[in-house]
Amino acid sequence: MASQDWFEKDFYKTLGVDKDISDAELRKTYRKLARKYHPDSNPGDKAAEEKFKEISEAYDVLSDEEKRKEYDQIRAMGAGARFSAGPGGPGGAGNFEDLFGGLFGQGGYGQSGRTYTTTSGGGFEDLFGGMFGGGAGGPAGFQAGPRKGNDQRASTTLNFMTAIKGDTIDLQAGDGRVITVRIPAGVKDGQKIRLRGKGSPGPQGGEPGDLILEVSVRPHPVFERDGDNIVVKVPITFAEAVRGATIEVPTIDGKTVKVRVPEFSQTGKKLRVKGRGVKTKSKTGDMVVELGVIVPNRLTSEQEKALDAFIDASPEDNPRDDLLREARN
Repeated sequence: MASQDWFEKDFYKTLGVDKDISDAELRKTYRKLARKYHPDSNPGDKAAEEKFKEISEAYDVLSDEEKRKEYDQIRAMGAGARFSAGPGGPGGAGNFEDLFGGLFGQGGYGQSGRTYTTTSGGGFEDLFGGMFGGGAGGPAGFQAGPRKGNDQRASTTLNFMTAIKGDTIDLQAGDGRVITVRIPAGVKDGQKIRLRGKGSPGPQGGEPGDLILEVSVRPHPVFERDGDNIVVKVPITFAEAVRGATIEVPTIDGKTVKVRVPEFSQTGKKLRVKGRGVKTKSKTGDMVVELGVIVPNRLTSEQEKALDAFIDASPEDNPRDDLLREARN
């Protein structure tokens, strides 16, 4: 719904974008600015907090196709349309500013002498419908009935384990409210969550809007996520790779699981552990163990002798023959 201050605020300028910006570029710009000015990144910085509120409000309007269209129409009328000047008050022609000043409760009057007002949640169509006797407000004014509040947008950064397991966190909305929300288990980096009833309060006692929360997830030093699977890269020795071994591997629940490494395993070989991945409402992923053969940094004299003997006993095959042949073809 249109807001009274849409005439005064240049949301494109707030975000530093052109009016013909694409949705993808708008989203990219907003995410960059939100990360820069988010209160979590600027604790105690009131200026950054206010800037975060401004860019959140601007993005809330421009990212919504209907709101953006309505905003552009109102701004175009406010900037371009002018009525001929005349005496104010009853019977006078007035001007554009006087007309809308009255509509927004800023001292203007209708011909009946009554002051007309509209709520900040009132729409562009509702405003003019009320003016000419239509819409919810009727001919006496523009007092709208209960309406659903606007949706709001916010972003947050979670650590890896919080995203995997879920948690309850506090967020600061664009209007300064602190909102406690439940993050479901298994959210992904870049995912958007719609939190019902966590948006702007509804005008005239209406139900609140929703909060659209975009999630960023910090990387983990050990675990990676691939869909609902968890990938962990595990080093093994040359001897373990050749002879095979049973090794202990960490899991995301803080425990370990034993995995059998087959004989003659190569770097990059993947072993699957069922049911040790990400748990969501619909399914549970697996854990994928990716092996990496580690070459020692130094050898003892005994190892040197054993290696020489190994080399002497090895055939003179070139493991790159197939690679070179395929490259030539």
